[in-house]
Amino acid sequence: MILKIDGDLNRYYVQSLCMVFFPGATFSESELPGEEVPEVYVRTTADGEGADIAYVKMKLNDKVCEATERVMPNEDITIATRASVAVGRAIFAAGKELLGHIPPWGILTGIRPAKIAGGLLADGRGIIRTKKILRDEYFLNPQKAALAVSVASQEAKLLKKIDRKSCSLYVSIPFCPSRCAYCSFVSYTTPRLLSLIDEYVDALLFDLTDAVETIKALGMHLETVYIGGGTPTTLDEKQLERLLSAISSHIDTSLLTEFTLEAGRPDTITERKLEIAKKYGVTRVSVNPQTLNDEILREIGRKHTAEDFFRAFELARASGIRDINVDLIAGLPGDDFKSFSETLDRVIELSPTNITVHTFCVKKASDALRNNSGIYSLASQDAAKSISYSQIKTKFAGYKPYYMYRQKNSVGNLENVGFSLDAHEGMYNVYMMEEVQTIFAIGAGAVTKLVDYRAPGEEGKTRIKRIFREKYPYEYLREHERRRTNDVGAKPPLLEAAVEFFSDDNN
Repeated sequence: MILKIDGDLNRYYVQSLCMVFFPGATFSESELPGEEVPEVYVRTTADGEGADIAYVKMKLNDKVCEATERVMPNEDITIATRASVAVGRAIFAAGKELLGHIPPWGILTGIRPAKIAGGLLADGRGIIRTKKILRDEYFLNPQKAALAVSVASQEAKLLKKIDRKSCSLYVSIPFCPSRCAYCSFVSYTTPRLLSLIDEYVDALLFDLTDAVETIKALGMHLETVYIGGGTPTTLDEKQLERLLSAISSHIDTSLLTEFTLEAGRPDTITERKLEIAKKYGVTRVSVNPQTLNDEILREIGRKHTAEDFFRAFELARASGIRDINVDLIAGLPGDDFKSFSETLDRVIELSPTNITVHTFCVKKASDALRNNSGIYSLASQDAAKSISYSQIKTKFAGYKPYYMYRQKNSVGNLENVGFSLDAHEGMYNVYMMEEVQTIFAIGAGAVTKLVDYRAPGEEGKTRIKRIFREKYPYEYLREHERRRTNDVGAKPPLLEAAVEFFSDDNN
């Protein structure tokens, strides 16, 4: 896609708006050789009455559509966002005319679609008015506006009593028994890499000590622990017990609000692994089929069947672990509404405490969309219907949406939503999405997120710093060896970086 911007605009934001209409697009400012690609020109100006004006010209093949939007000073739209809203509306209008597509989330972009709803509610707008603003100012369809308000309301209730000295710990296990066709995480499946697991656990325990010492030195206390991946239950029973016993020896797990083991693949779950999890204080597990259609499971590279899921789910229930989450994906290649709705109905019959419904995220989508956009459109229709059904069906089954996020290039520009029975919400998910709590992270690919609520940064936002660990297990292990042997070239421990971030000199 050729994108030209005239004005003081965040280029990434404009690109995100364009990708609502052209998923998977790559961007250039000049002519590209070969077949004709979409072209978008964006210009912003201001007039003497204080309004922000955006002009958009959008071209695809021989069709050209133009739109101009003018946003006056408005109590529901801040000065900082007025130009962005004007651009969003102009791109929305031009894209709608050019492609005949009405984005369900209007001009909202980014990973947190409930964020604006939460801000409006916090400012006292009220539920009814907030929904109206989302529909009229941001062009959300009524169902998405209602969902955003519902999630924002639930998050506000859950976060009302948050202890600002609390924190969470994420433990990364980036290994899986096989790689799913849709996977976006850094996870490893080859025998050579799986053979590193024992050494990897050694490194994790070294980092665990560092993280716990950091938490104590900062005067914080752990509220949640989340072991994710990958598939943590790729670890065998001996490896899993070693990891969990080490965590319980460093942390009083009885004081945690939540301790999650993302078991994930049904084919990695055994009765003994669940007994070990329960023994060391795990309170929440995920058993994730994604679909109960065996043909689709084979197509996406899963090595289990629907029957394996039911077996694993019953083992999890019999273990006595308090909460069980089930992940599903709408819009999987080859799947349709009938198949998805049957999967959801069967899962709801089991009454897990949590159900998370994801939208299939298109990978390397630009080539696929350019070469066969009809397949994408057909899939998005099934996905949209499936997502809508999931939100209605879960509501009538007693579940509430409590957290939500979106990904680039998701089918139909749709969302991922976590649903929960009352008092069974996965709080780690809320803390991650809302960025209201420091989350220490250990392991390959892990990202520590330091959150200083005392020190507003740019535009009054909470100050946040991210600390990235090595992406690949073998890199992580090399770094661990350097640190273990006190190599001068090793990165500083977490404690040093965290103390520096939270020191009064930086506030």
